[in-house]
Amino acid sequence: MPLSNIFGIAGTALNSQLVRLNLTASNIANANTLSPSEAEAYRAKRPVFQALLEKEKLNAGFNYVGGVKVDKIIEDKTGIPRIYDPAHPQADADGFIYKSNVNEVSEMVEMTSAARSYQNNVEVVNTARELMMRTVDLLKS
Repeated sequence: MPLSNIFGIAGTALNSQLVRLNLTASNIANANTLSPSEAEAYRAKRPVFQALLEKEKLNAGFNYVGGVKVDKIIEDKTGIPRIYDPAHPQADADGFIYKSNVNEVSEMVEMTSAARSYQNNVEVVNTARELMMRTVDLLKS
């Protein structure tokens, strides 16, 4: 495997983890939103990753076997909490408002995990770059 593939594979991982971090940020931002109905309540979003192990699954931007991509983004199926507050301006006819199903503690764990994965892949890129520089120095001698 050429050394340049390492940059491409790590790049796909960096891109995927960035999507994961963006979704986590969106989830945290909407954690305390309220809605007048369960259908309108914000649902946490999750990325579904796909390993790029076969050439048939490659496409523009993800052309490195061994990389990863975000296959799709799904909504968390956890139930939507409803709160009885008939005085709230968004309360439905029965006096309920609906809160997002985002669990802030889980989102913080998700954010930490995504940040660590991102940092690990940056370290892969830095190590590969350092090895390339050492090779160039050896060839100069």
